[in-house]
Amino acid sequence: MSVPEAKRLKELEVENVRLKKLLAESLLEMEVTREALRKKR
Repeated sequence: MSVPEAKRLKELEVENVRLKKLLAESLLEMEVTREALRKKR
């Protein structure tokens, strides 16, 4: 693996972590919203 490829791989790994956190936050927010709507009924 060349140096530019290794740098790109590291950048993608960092971006992947960031996106996974965003997804987890969104899923949690959706679940909280669903639960709140269930309790209103």
